[in-house]
Amino acid sequence: MEERSIDREWKKGSAELLLLSLLETVPRHGYEIGKLIEQRSQGALRFHAASLYPLLYRLEKRGWIQGRWVEKSGQRRRRYYKLTAPGRKVLASQRQGWQTFVEAISRITGVENA
Repeated sequence: MEERSIDREWKKGSAELLLLSLLETVPRHGYEIGKLIEQRSQGALRFHAASLYPLLYRLEKRGWIQGRWVEKSGQRRRRYYKLTAPGRKVLASQRQGWQTFVEAISRITGVENA
């Protein structure tokens, strides 16, 4: 399997967890979310608008996040997203599932702190 497709699959499998985690404590707009993912991953992960916004819309449709338009003087209108109560439950479940997965992979591969 080509390295790029492996990376794409890993990103796809963790995208919901990443977005929900970034919305856990403070509402954010899409551009900010994308930049934070890139910064905190030290450039290893990037979400382009073409993949980020459809994911945000899907999470909103599921009721896990809630969006609202905010207009500030001298700035363009932005849609800020925040985590909902059902989204917090999903986030907790996904974190537990991810932790279990990482521990299993570590046991198999011998990689510490995978």
